[in-house]
Amino acid sequence: MTEQSPEMPDTHDDSMALLSDAITQHRLMMRRRIIGRIAIANVAPALEITHLDVLDVVFRAGQVDRATIGSVAEGMRIDPSRASRIVAELVSQDVLERRVCQNDARRSILVITPKGQVLLNEVHAVKRQLLESVTAHWSADDLAQFSVLYHRFVDGLEDYARNHAGGEDAEPVVNAPKAPRAV
Repeated sequence: MTEQSPEMPDTHDDSMALLSDAITQHRLMMRRRIIGRIAIANVAPALEITHLDVLDVVFRAGQVDRATIGSVAEGMRIDPSRASRIVAELVSQDVLERRVCQNDARRSILVITPKGQVLLNEVHAVKRQLLESVTAHWSADDLAQFSVLYHRFVDGLEDYARNHAGGEDAEPVVNAPKAPRAV
């Protein structure tokens, strides 16, 4: 850590200010996409960060249903034609495979290939290593409490975004289905 951990805030306003500062710092760090860049360098240098995002959406969607171009578009909040182009790039890189839906031949089901699974496993391993390093000196209780609270916080952000994206008249934003947590 570059700084000492802050003291426990005294007031609600102090807590909100501390949380706001931490979110800003986290957002700026995540913008650099360190985890994704390390994983790509280790496994698939020809891929881009956006490809990892699509791979993750396909993985999460596939945990609760079948992944499709539509679920990729919804999960990434992009136009279906853009989702289709990115998926085509991943198919050409042998990261994803398109299969015909048995119930509707017009619909493609997206499946992660063995190469895609290696990449996904590498991303998860890099993320796990980073988390282990950052929390190495935390007590088991601190880690357990933080993981539950952070999970609750992220779910709240997703709910808020779904209900408030684009103004009052906008349709709710649809996320890729939530799947079991993977590190």
